[in-house]
Amino acid sequence: MTMTDLTHPAQHRALDTMVDAVAARCAARVVEHDPTGAFVHENYHDLHQSGYLRLVIPREYGGDGADVATMVRAQERLGRGDGATAMAVAMLVQLIGRLAEDRPWPEPVFAAVCRELAQSGGLINTVVTEADLGSVSRGGVPATRAEPVAGGWRISGHKLFASGGPALRFLVTGVTLPADAAAPNGWTANAIVRADAPGLRFADTWRDSLAVRTSGNDDVIFDGVFVPDDWVVDRRAIGAAAGRAAPNAWGLTVAAGYLGVGQAAVDGACRYAHERVPTSLGQPIATLPHIQQLIGEMAAQIVAARSLLYDVAARWAQSPAERPHLGPHIAAAKYIATNAACRASELALRVAGGFGLTRALPLERYFRDARAGLYHPPQDDLALGIIGRGALAGAFADD
Repeated sequence: MTMTDLTHPAQHRALDTMVDAVAARCAARVVEHDPTGAFVHENYHDLHQSGYLRLVIPREYGGDGADVATMVRAQERLGRGDGATAMAVAMLVQLIGRLAEDRPWPEPVFAAVCRELAQSGGLINTVVTEADLGSVSRGGVPATRAEPVAGGWRISGHKLFASGGPALRFLVTGVTLPADAAAPNGWTANAIVRADAPGLRFADTWRDSLAVRTSGNDDVIFDGVFVPDDWVVDRRAIGAAAGRAAPNAWGLTVAAGYLGVGQAAVDGACRYAHERVPTSLGQPIATLPHIQQLIGEMAAQIVAARSLLYDVAARWAQSPAERPHLGPHIAAAKYIATNAACRASELALRVAGGFGLTRALPLERYFRDARAGLYHPPQDDLALGIIGRGALAGAFADD
């Protein structure tokens, strides 16, 4: 599927229809795969064949050049079908979307990555987390090392949380480069590593985890993996003064997937409330005031979060001059969306009672999957700090 003008209402409707169809197929598959945590390869083949994975890729490299507002909407709809798949896909969407706007990589490298993804499918992910490093959003220097060799570098190290692992085509890997005259303490950089490179292997470590079990969020080991010199990008001297990171709205495509999980919880609770007819009541529990109130609270949380999420994404896409000032709004949208998904999925269990804890209903999976959203950056404490500083500076005064 190729979208010629994603701003046209007819194209929006066509995109919604395509995403809903793919999401429905993903939803059917996750029922089978979640109990074992097996990776759902069919989802990513489906997403490539449908054109979904090409949406965010720039037009000049074989994609549709979708903006962040379009992808937030699409990711929410995909998350309603399967949060694990939406999360893994969001790694591609947020990275390629940001790179397409900022173009920090050498253009021939970015072009090669985009063209291969557009033509052959697969994912790309930034793989930086290490056991001792903790969250990269809180600083630190990778233990993964790059040693110079003829024509490039040899990468050795161990990373965690390589989301979408079995479907990855490229891993953007945080590394440390040796010191030189320009950087006495060494450099940090990102090495763009092919997933099929000799010396790279995945360790199946995630499938029994609490949330998004089928996401392939596994460990990856690099044992002397070769990377050409021009594919080592984003170099920064260790210890050099770092300016405040510029706001970027593309992370909202991750939050959107989790908001979709929250909407799925609302939908699931409503279906259960209509279908559950206790003999003592003689009518669906949907007629009971306390059930209506629980579902009302769920829906209110999701509707409010969606309104903010879509508004901030639209402002980023439509008003580039506003972007430097949107940091607190982006943090608020992420915080509210992921917490709304958690609250809605919790209330869904209350609607279903003990049945909600069983695999007879998908509500317990929604409850588990929604919680993964809390651990994507900015985590709640960092987000609230950004929001608070923004409020102190008057960022929300004119909204």
